[in-house]
Amino acid sequence: MSLILISILPVITIMIYLYYRDKYEKEPLSSLFKAFSAGVLSAILTIAALMPFGSLAEFKTGLPFVDAVKSAFLWAAIPEEFFKYICLYLFIWKDRNFNEHYDGIIYAAFVSLGFALFENILYVFQMGMDVGISRAIITVPAHALFGVIMGFYFSLAKFNRSRVKAYLILSLLLAILAHGIFDFLLMYSSAVSQIDQTMSMVIFVLFFIFVAYLWKLGFSKIRKHVAASAIFNMGSDKIEYR
Repeated sequence: MSLILISILPVITIMIYLYYRDKYEKEPLSSLFKAFSAGVLSAILTIAALMPFGSLAEFKTGLPFVDAVKSAFLWAAIPEEFFKYICLYLFIWKDRNFNEHYDGIIYAAFVSLGFALFENILYVFQMGMDVGISRAIITVPAHALFGVIMGFYFSLAKFNRSRVKAYLILSLLLAILAHGIFDFLLMYSSAVSQIDQTMSMVIFVLFFIFVAYLWKLGFSKIRKHVAASAIFNMGSDKIEYR
């Protein structure tokens, strides 16, 4: 039971927070469940897509930097964010409830949290409570923040019709970049720990600086789209972003 709770509680906590930040027109639970289910589906699709390449994923060059980049981007950030993005687009883009700026953030974050829950259960039941606690504190919130970044630009694409393609591309690419850097710093720190403890500690500090930056960026983007939704609900859709 404790393993189930540590897998689920951080996901539920973040979902409740995001739901209550939606101040003007809360999304139907049915649509949020659809987004969450799309996230679970994206995790299954990611596993299915990577499974045939398992031997390549395990191949190591012996160069910690190269191996960390390969693992962080090729085997984590790119496929995971790609399938989240595809599911977000297919399930949410034409949903009639996607009708204000904050909606893109909450739907994308729910997709990411669906992914995170599925991944959490796999990791925690294989590796135990210590992994569950570290994922609850660091990994699950990170997935939500990747979703916030994706959703921010996803909404810009929806409500800025002159730049739809540009914002859709940014929605995917910036989520991949954030996820890739997050994983790279964590993996590279671990990889060099056997070679240079000082370097490993420096990279680990950089990792936590980057995590703090992600939190600041995420909250900033949430505030911007909550404000944009307020303006939208007052009858104006002329919102400028820089």
